[in-house]
Amino acid sequence: MNWLWIIIVGLVLGLVARAIIPGKQSIPIWLTVICGILGSILGNAASGWLGVADTKGVDWTRHVLQLAGAVLIVFVGDVVWATVRGKRRDRI
Repeated sequence: MNWLWIIIVGLVLGLVARAIIPGKQSIPIWLTVICGILGSILGNAASGWLGVADTKGVDWTRHVLQLAGAVLIVFVGDVVWATVRGKRRDRI
């Protein structure tokens, strides 16, 4: 059951990250899910490093860091995917 939640959270974070990034991303949905999962892991690690991982109530800071991580990973993933597929775009 944990794997299902990991995939759902990765999908939601990846799709929201794609909506935040301007322009059209060329990565497939499966890569969006993986980037969302990696962004979630990155955000959780950052919240631990900042000492805000365990708070009472809703962990808004952790969620914002997860989303920021997902935006970063989706952006990098899109650039790498376009480069590997031979459709390199100068986005950086």
